[in-house]
Amino acid sequence: MDLRQMEYFLAVVDHGGVNRAAAALRVAQPSLSQAVRKLEKDLGTELFHRVGRGLVVAPAGQALVGPARMILRETEAAENAVRSVGQGLGGRIDIATLSDMSTDPLSSWVARFRSEVPDARFRIEERDEAADVVDLVRSGACEIGFLAMPVAAGELASEEMSDQNFVLVCPPGTDASWPDPTPVEALAGVPFVMGERGTATRDYIENTLRRHGIEPRIVVEVPQRGAVLPMVLSGGGAAIIPLRIALDARHRGGVVRELSPALSRPLGMVHRASRLTAITTEFVEFSTRSLQSWLRGIERNTSRGHSLVEAASLTALAADHRVRDRNYRDSEVRPATDS
Repeated sequence: MDLRQMEYFLAVVDHGGVNRAAAALRVAQPSLSQAVRKLEKDLGTELFHRVGRGLVVAPAGQALVGPARMILRETEAAENAVRSVGQGLGGRIDIATLSDMSTDPLSSWVARFRSEVPDARFRIEERDEAADVVDLVRSGACEIGFLAMPVAAGELASEEMSDQNFVLVCPPGTDASWPDPTPVEALAGVPFVMGERGTATRDYIENTLRRHGIEPRIVVEVPQRGAVLPMVLSGGGAAIIPLRIALDARHRGGVVRELSPALSRPLGMVHRASRLTAITTEFVEFSTRSLQSWLRGIERNTSRGHSLVEAASLTALAADHRVRDRNYRDSEVRPATDS
């Protein structure tokens, strides 16, 4: 079993077939197929079930995914450590996250980190349950995981990072109907738009409302969480969503209100107890600094008399201006030019 075989194996898993994997790797399809068959022969087991013209990952293949990613990640980290002497960091970061955390706050961390470390590459696995995030990290398929706390991490290292605040979002034009903050008891009978049933975030919201004696009246259930805000902004109902995501609705005229008592849950990170790769360590430290900057901005604005929503909006606006100015100066996202 060699590194190229594992690279080819993972490509077939990630791209869902030999042809697409060969195209992505820019290798001949017969060569890739032969390498996968040799890997199966070396291991003495079938990694894929051949179903018609397609491939389905077999149980043995599923068991190999995590260790294979871990080995390739460590190998690349070792190569980068040698090559980067006197140069910048680079490498691949495999992250597992709860689905809604990929938008808030992971997406901003990844984007801003890449602007500072252009040679960093990311693969992000989204899951709806914290236990599934933990499993991805435990297996080695991902190096770090972001999720709601507390969590049964077992032998994994875990650390709490901050609280994720949730707020009420209602359709534009309904300002007069909603006090700020809005008592949770006022949500009885309110039509709600919610994401898919059985996800960690929806369970948290529903359970929190029920603890306050409110049985949620769900009138729209959408499997794609990105459809919740457009539905609310078009008048389909109200929603309870993370504060950062709600700011987008506020900028489009949506009515955003804090809740009383406040809704929040602690967020944190899990990783294997062994040493993180250099690039992932740098990303974690960068994310922590970004989070602390965000919290300081909110604290500074609330001390000036702004509400939490107003303070977060001002903090996000200042961050957006910094990103725009940085991109104007040196963004790598530009069209190719003739040499």
